[in-house]
Amino acid sequence: MKLLDRIERHLKETHMSATRFGRRAVGDPRFVLDLRLGRRPRRRTLEKVEAYLGSFLE
Repeated sequence: MKLLDRIERHLKETHMSATRFGRRAVGDPRFVLDLRLGRRPRRRTLEKVEAYLGSFLE
């Protein structure tokens, strides 16, 4: 599953706004919007997002 698909599912399941997710996960409120527009994040940013998403599984 693509990163954006995982994020979108997380947003739906947690009723979280895209801006809040971006702020909490990587400190960038435009992160999800930019992904939707084709942004390709760097490896370190991907690691932050994965860690943030993983924190909900514990």
